Amino acid sequence: MNELAIITKNLTKRFDRFTAVDKMNLQIPKGSIYGLLGPNGAGKSTAIRMLCGVITPTEGKGDVFGLDVYKESEKIKENIGYMSQKFSLYEDLTVMENLNFYANIYSIPKKIKKERIVDIINMAGLEGKEKSMTKTLSGGWKQRLALGCCLMHKPKLLILDEPTAAVDPVSRRIFWQIIYKLTKEGITVLVTTHYMDEAESCDEVAFLFGGKIIGRGAPKEIIRKKNVKNLEDVFISYVEEQTGEKVEASFNKIKFIQSDEAGE
Repeated sequence: MNELAIITKNLTKRFDRFTAVDKMNLQIPKGSIYGLLGPNGAGKSTAIRMLCGVITPTEGKGDVFGLDVYKESEKIKENIGYMSQKFSLYEDLTVMENLNFYANIYSIPKKIKKERIVDIINMAGLEGKEKSMTKTLSGGWKQRLALGCCLMHKPKLLILDEPTAAVDPVSRRIFWQIIYKLTKEGITVLVTTHYMDEAESCDEVAFLFGGKIIGRGAPKEIIRKKNVKNLEDVFISYVEEQTGEKVEASFNKIKFIQSDEAGE
């Protein structure tokens, strides 16, 4: 059995009377790509914030590489690289200045900083762009730079919160090729995404709805069990089961657009 990077048991987070995450149980193997899927407001970001040690759970248990999310949150942060859908670097700095800034933030020793920055530039395909102002980069280049900064301190766990939102298909493909290579080096990846083709590339996925995990497993196995074509169909099926309603557009309710209302 693979060693586990993340273990949670009934991990819960409440905000007053609202339960954002309800008794979440996860077992994420080291070196795997694990996807957290669900509609907006399902609890994905709250779950990630608990695992990062940013917010304290209301109840339940959780550890990340053997570190307790309640008592050892600062140590957990040292082992995590976090990247969100919102670009988080300094746009008025150059590529090199951003990399140097994060190297200093993570207290990377001078004797290895230069070599590590060169490695990140090569990995991200940023050769020749070192002096470019970050704000002039395309969305795909910016995300690769942000990923490189996340890797500066050699994290054991990389958390990606919708990292390729608003990024073009070519850049998404390159970004995920980098992710695959990172897992081969032993880095564990926890990702949230609304792109089901990306989700199908995960080793395992868990579907969240209303703060609860309503399904989990290897993508191909879930697709087979649901007897559908792809993971998007699985996603829609779960939502319909939970809401008791068909997922369909309500165009017919827009009466003023229909031909008889328009006098045609």
